[in-house]
Amino acid sequence: MIRSILLGAVAGLRSMTPLAVVSAAAARGRLPTDNGAPHLLARPAVASAAAAMAVAELVGDKLPSAPDRIIPPGMIARIATGAIAGASIAPRDQRLAAGAMGALGSIAASYLGFNARIRAMDRYGQVSTGLVEDAIAVGTAIWLVRGARSGRGWRW
Repeated sequence: MIRSILLGAVAGLRSMTPLAVVSAAAARGRLPTDNGAPHLLARPAVASAAAAMAVAELVGDKLPSAPDRIIPPGMIARIATGAIAGASIAPRDQRLAAGAMGALGSIAASYLGFNARIRAMDRYGQVSTGLVEDAIAVGTAIWLVRGARSGRGWRW
């Protein structure tokens, strides 16, 4: 369940990153066999679209016009993707609880990440702090999804 919470937390930093990573793994058949992922995520077109949206979010986050992550539409997206991604890496019989944990993780990380980023931007600027946050979000999402099949020699 901790992986679901942490993957939800990644959604709090970058809403589309966990969904893109989970969808890519599902499309390649690299999620645990008893996963709670919706079958839709395993479609290559969905994985490609999720990856494109994640890249667009990574780029858009560095723009001065980027909205705060804690505005209602941003929070709705983070909660939804955190819940879906959290449920997807959990066993099928735990997907409801894992989805709830992913959603809660996304809410907490949205506010914590927002406050940390605002303080860091005053000193280091929007682009450099965004790049650091990108590296944390992408790296953590990949690590968590790979680890969802720990002990089974999961490789990309």
